[in-house]
Amino acid sequence: MNKGRFIVATLAIVFVSLTAFAPKADNPDAVLGTWLNGTKKGHVEIYKKGGTYFGKLVWLGQPNDPTTGKPRTDENNVDASKRSRPLMNLPLMYNFKYDGGNVWSDGKIYNPEDGKEYNCKMTLTDPNTLNVRGYVGISLLGKTQIWTRVK
Repeated sequence: MNKGRFIVATLAIVFVSLTAFAPKADNPDAVLGTWLNGTKKGHVEIYKKGGTYFGKLVWLGQPNDPTTGKPRTDENNVDASKRSRPLMNLPLMYNFKYDGGNVWSDGKIYNPEDGKEYNCKMTLTDPNTLNVRGYVGISLLGKTQIWTRVK
């Protein structure tokens, strides 16, 4: 094999290897599944309803209140009428739309640790890593958590 063919063959192998492991840019459902959140305290199941994406809390590292031993509730919610609802299976993510390029946006995320809701955008960086950015106003004013797919 001459030097030119060797270089072309090597580049072709490298390209195929890199693209084989990249998330599919045209797969809106690539985000579906269960994810370990960035604080490592919970698992969120992302599911699709109609053409939009949602997430609910399906596992907690500490499911019961350490003081009472009862299942944990949404005690930090700014709306006092919601503070007694259980955290398990609580909807946390709402109305995400697929933008293409492994990005889901225009959604909202609820943070039970501070009881507040934020604008949110998700970016799938590889099949098992999801960047979840919650923000107020514009995306620049926010915080990103790295979520890991639960296998």
